[in-house]
Amino acid sequence: MNALRRTVLAMACAATLGTAVNTVQAADWLMLQGTEPVGTAKPVNVWGFVQVDYQVDTSEPNSTGGYVPAKLLGPDLTSQHAFNVGRARIGVRGIAMPLDDKVNYFVLAEGGNNGITYNQGSSVKLTDASITLNHLPGARIRAGLFKYPGAEEGLQAIHVMDYINFTEVSNQLLLERFPNKVCSANVAPCDPTITASCNLNAFDRPVGAFRDVGVQVFDAFMFGDWETSYAVMLGNGNGLEFSDNNNEKDVYAYLSTEWLFGGGTGPFREGLKFFAWLQNGKRQFDGNNDGRYELYDRDRAGAGIKFLKKPWRFTAEYMKGDGMIWNGPDKPNWALTTSGTNPNGDDNGLNAKGTGYYAEGGLYIPGTNFQVDLRYDYYARLDGRINQLDWNAWTLGLQYYFNPKTRVTFNYALRDVNAPNYAAGAGPNANLDGIHDRYGIQLTAVF
Repeated sequence: MNALRRTVLAMACAATLGTAVNTVQAADWLMLQGTEPVGTAKPVNVWGFVQVDYQVDTSEPNSTGGYVPAKLLGPDLTSQHAFNVGRARIGVRGIAMPLDDKVNYFVLAEGGNNGITYNQGSSVKLTDASITLNHLPGARIRAGLFKYPGAEEGLQAIHVMDYINFTEVSNQLLLERFPNKVCSANVAPCDPTITASCNLNAFDRPVGAFRDVGVQVFDAFMFGDWETSYAVMLGNGNGLEFSDNNNEKDVYAYLSTEWLFGGGTGPFREGLKFFAWLQNGKRQFDGNNDGRYELYDRDRAGAGIKFLKKPWRFTAEYMKGDGMIWNGPDKPNWALTTSGTNPNGDDNGLNAKGTGYYAEGGLYIPGTNFQVDLRYDYYARLDGRINQLDWNAWTLGLQYYFNPKTRVTFNYALRDVNAPNYAAGAGPNANLDGIHDRYGIQLTAVF
């Protein structure tokens, strides 16, 4: 909470001293997603994108022929090689002309096969529905369902992400999964291709998709060649659900400052950005399996740097979490074993910690439409406990742009996962051994 107070104080100073940014459509994701460009925005702007991919996982089953989720392709977890329409989103955004061009709106729906739609029993899920009021200098107000201010990988527009899959630290620590309403048994390793009852995705709710329903105060200010942005948000802490499931609220805070180089536009504006963020909240769950809900803390924080000046790009971010540490889609009671009903046990994520980081870079090959990428990410799940799991991955990437809005992406990920406190083949390593490389190709088209 002391860190939160210091962050909010810094934001207040920025709001007092700065000059509000007028050209809001820039690489600042708060402004790009939450506002419309002054004087040029349309009342109605229909937009969207489609991503189709083919991925292959080369992992091997355990000694009895069973698979764990990390060895299969999500969200279905039924195959190691498959075509998929990973995302198919369509939306509309604009201004409330002719009544008031200071009122902006943003609506977006997801129709692809992913963690948002898979557990819903329907093919389409609303992911964004927000209104922004730009009437107060230095304090724009956004309300509704939208991306909360946080880590770069979650806050950025997904259709400009340079890789097919998220890093493991973002995927597991930040892309929130919500426990089932009742304590549910873990799913043992199995082979979904030969066993009809093998359903390794045991959660009954969609992922949080880095979004929440709430109210956010934010803005951006210029200090010479530097742009400073801030955001403070109060949200339900209930993901994509419109209503809340308890009386607790999540607090989000974000601060960034970027040295602008003057090149590039939109998401590809060139600059050097430093950013930090935090979020604090509580989650309810029947952690003791006694028919009554308990409240558990869920805290996350991180900081990073991003550089873009063609032909080079570089990003690095460190993040940590305390409480509600996700242990896999086959673990809806948040434990590594079916006996892990003790929230403080070494195999339970309810009161555990997680830490991790990633560093990535890219080269836009001059005179061509090609781009090469390289990323390393590390995540320590149940950090400091006996059943700590270390996730390491190197991802090699190649992209080709047919035009500015259509590209093909190839990734090859070299993965290694192990429980460092156990010998090979012992404890969790009995199922982690055999996790191998994954590769895929993805076609993205924005309209």
